[in-house]
Amino acid sequence: MVRCEQEVSLLQAQYSPAVHAVGVLYLRGSERAMKKIGFIDYFLDEWHAEKYPAWLEKTSGGEMKVAYAYGMANMAGKLTNSEWCEKKEIKLLDSIEAVVDQSDYLVVLSPDHSEYHEELSQLPLRSGKPTFIDKTFAPDRAGAIRMFELADKHGTPMYSTSALRFAAEYSGLVKQGIESICSLGPGEFGNYSIHQVEPIVSLMGTDVIRVMWTGTANTPALLIGYADGRQATINLYGLECPFNMALSYETGQSKFLKIESDFFGAFIENLIGFFESGKPLVPQAETIAIATILEAGMKAAKTPYQWLALP
Repeated sequence: MVRCEQEVSLLQAQYSPAVHAVGVLYLRGSERAMKKIGFIDYFLDEWHAEKYPAWLEKTSGGEMKVAYAYGMANMAGKLTNSEWCEKKEIKLLDSIEAVVDQSDYLVVLSPDHSEYHEELSQLPLRSGKPTFIDKTFAPDRAGAIRMFELADKHGTPMYSTSALRFAAEYSGLVKQGIESICSLGPGEFGNYSIHQVEPIVSLMGTDVIRVMWTGTANTPALLIGYADGRQATINLYGLECPFNMALSYETGQSKFLKIESDFFGAFIENLIGFFESGKPLVPQAETIAIATILEAGMKAAKTPYQWLALP
């Protein structure tokens, strides 16, 4: 049930991401008051909640700090929410409403339990305050659309993303003319396929019309078909498999990428920029398309080697 430890062994062990200060710290003026970030989580003793506070404070030059937190439940075998907050010197509040009221910016975590995101996000998305919802955004397309509609109705800036979107290896790629992508990486389909699907959609677009499950129980794999015949595959090959991507262009050229950059550092920079501007850089259409693909992928696993049409 608790899978964030996988994230430690996979992302931290493989890449040892460190949010570096050189070239990242911003001189924003000492006269500006520190902005307070509120965490809202299913339970707080998980890897993202553990790492984000120090990264956010350091990368913002001390101008942003996680000050408040709320956890819906205590998890057996983990620190209680109270113990976690005491350790992290973050004030535990007894309701989501209190966190929303007292914070300038909001982060809804629960990275391995996306089924709680919609419930945890109800008040944040009504608040009008910049809100980040951690991966995986929603377990299905309908939930993703509902959350965006709620945020739009109340004028709340909101986005969600996998940190892999911001890997430096993807940033310089020419998107035009990509005909096919083969992506490889670690983890389980339920909570790790997002890290491959997000870069694919950001590179190839949202016009996906069908998916086909081609994997096994131990090595999940999904074929993603686009309306114009382009396609991509994701392959999850276990704990020892780093993130890699092969791309083929219509011209016959190809590229191979091994993802080794500090994508978490780049993600934190992006998150701070979002908090300051209130303008998310991830298009809603891409996030909804990703949720649609992931939902269809889970269904396609029940009928391997058959195309499943997307809505």
